[in-house]
Amino acid sequence: MLRPYDLGATQWYVLHHLAQDGPIPQRDLVRVLEVERATLSAVVAVLVRKGLVEQVPDGIDQRQKRLRMSKAGLKLWNALPDLAAIHRVAFAGMDKAAVAAAIDILKTATERLEKFSEGK
Repeated sequence: MLRPYDLGATQWYVLHHLAQDGPIPQRDLVRVLEVERATLSAVVAVLVRKGLVEQVPDGIDQRQKRLRMSKAGLKLWNALPDLAAIHRVAFAGMDKAAVAAAIDILKTATERLEKFSEGK
């Protein structure tokens, strides 16, 4: 779904939060997305390089960066398919508890693999 737009899932989530919430401090986005700071920094660097996101100094703490969607990012966001509709089609008729359990299992497995790859 996102491949034709040259976006990964985490890149999509960053754009999603910027589209929904507007500019946000990068440190806050780490907490919202529940990712490691280094992971988000790498994703943001790619989005900045693609011209989809801009980093601007935070008005309160100049050491921090605020992220905002660029005009090109907003144009791309508006061109993306409605992932909520795709989600409804993909999971139509499935037991909600089973879907929730599958998501929980995948989240736990992902967290364990991330910790393993970090040597923790």
